[in-house]
Amino acid sequence: MRWVIIILITLTAGWMLADGLRALTVGDYFTPASGEYAGQLGPWTLLVQALGIEPRSTFMKLVFVVYGIAALIAVAGFALNQPWGRNALIAIALLGLWYLPIGTAANVVALILLFLKRS
Repeated sequence: MRWVIIILITLTAGWMLADGLRALTVGDYFTPASGEYAGQLGPWTLLVQALGIEPRSTFMKLVFVVYGIAALIAVAGFALNQPWGRNALIAIALLGLWYLPIGTAANVVALILLFLKRS
């Protein structure tokens, strides 16, 4: 169960970090190149826009990078059995619920496993 938690959060954090860094350096996030959703961002943009934040703004790109780094630090703390690791991972998973749909699903599963593991 522990490794599933680590893998789920690491994959989500790594993707957000890579996507944010790409957006900062190239100018845009990874998006589908063809098909019905070509050039479009995911459903998370609706939530971000509802909060008054432009999804392609530098601020949002920095949110991706900072979240990715913080999440990887939390994963490392959890993986190394640091006293703060579990609580940091719970906080990161809660903070990542907005990243619809993949981040939400991965973080919900990780939170459930974190709470099951404790019981």
